[in-house]
This record gives sequence, structure tokens and C-alpha cells, in this order.
Amino acid sequence: MSAPRRPTDPSGLERYYVLTGGRSGPGGSASSLDVATLIVSLTAPVPGTQHEHEEILRRCRDPLSVAELGAHLGLPFNILAVLLADLLEAGRVEARDPIPAHDAGRGPDLALLEEVLSGLQRL
Repeated sequence: MSAPRRPTDPSGLERYYVLTGGRSGPGGSASSLDVATLIVSLTAPVPGTQHEHEEILRRCRDPLSVAELGAHLGLPFNILAVLLADLLEAGRVEARDPIPAHDAGRGPDLALLEEVLSGLQRL
């Protein structure tokens, strides 16, 4: 007679609980992350690092938005935010605003918008 089989968790909640160490949301500077925030690796993965942290470091060699990263890893935003908080606190990644601060108040580039409009009208 074999041991009873443990039911599997189809929702993935058990996996997420293990990935985040039971944390439900990020703290500190990571609490301001949103889906458009760009993440950039500052270090390479080291042996013994959690698999998901390694994947984040590998994929973010070039800037990648939190939304894109979540899609690549198949993780919900709040779970990914907890993992990113770990890496931010360790100084292994950097979070950047998608629009540089010096350009934020300037507004859209009107010449570029006119070129796009012109190109769309030609279609």
C-alpha cells in the first residue's frame, strides 16, 4: 500500500508562498514599483542564488520593464515585486523610472508625434 498522495495546488499559491518566504508584498523602496518601472541588473548571478533571482538578473542585463519581466517569468506583479525588493535591497538590481526625470516636465516631442501621425495617414 502506498502513502496517500498530497493534493496539488493548481492555483500556484503554495509555490508563491515558498518563493516569497510568506511575504505578500514588497517593502521599502520596492513599494513604489509599478509595471512601467525599468529593472537593470548590476551584478551577474552567483551560484546558490534562488532560481527566480538568477532569472531576473540574467534577463535584466538590458533594461526591462516589470511588466515584461513578469510575462517572461510567468509571475504575478505582487510576487515579482517581492523578489525585486530582495534584489534591490541587496544592491543587485537598479529600478529606473521609464521617463528620465530631466525630461518628465517637458512633455511629448511634438516633431516625433507629427512624424508618426503623418506616417499613419499615409497607410
